[in-house]
Amino acid sequence: MALSTELIGFVKESLRRGLPRTDVEQALLRAGWPAEQVRRALNSFADVEFAIPVPRPVPSVSARDAFMYVVMFTTLILSGYNLGALLFELINRAFPDPGARDFSQSTIEATRWYLSSLIVASPVFLYVAWLVGRDIRREPTKRTSKVRRQLTYITLFIASCVLIGDFISVVYNFLSGELTIRFVLKVLTVALIAGTAFGYYLMELRHDEAEPET
Repeated sequence: MALSTELIGFVKESLRRGLPRTDVEQALLRAGWPAEQVRRALNSFADVEFAIPVPRPVPSVSARDAFMYVVMFTTLILSGYNLGALLFELINRAFPDPGARDFSQSTIEATRWYLSSLIVASPVFLYVAWLVGRDIRREPTKRTSKVRRQLTYITLFIASCVLIGDFISVVYNFLSGELTIRFVLKVLTVALIAGTAFGYYLMELRHDEAEPET
């Protein structure tokens, strides 16, 4: 959400007069301004010594950047899904269900599809992630990109839903007394893939939010 021009103007004028940032912050909070907006308004100006307040650079996202972020997160989800499905097939082969019918041909075709998807999606994800990381190192303001942050939150949401569903299935099967090795291995597979993605992007998000936001 864009900040009020009145809020930005007040902060700019206060800093121009040499008032301490903490005093400006407390005055705005007492006036009823939301703490998050006050923080963003103060972070709009660099904490450097100069005759007038120095604005921070505003992060901009080009169509290319948005495209790269969408491709990166899409291929991440595809890679995670197909890796999990492939491991499920391998677990089914290692610990077959005695009561299930034998669909060997369909299993082979499914395994081939998951493997093919993984071979294509994973290198694309790694390459695009490398390009995005290189761009961020060259231009650190891109770390606070709204598109990047929104897609990160979407990824966290998907990963958290998968983890919650995974834990629910554990409790359900535990109460049913059906915790087989086959089932436990599948649960661990889902937890490892979704948990790794969740932990990594949560760490990235915390690092992003530690950066000044405009």
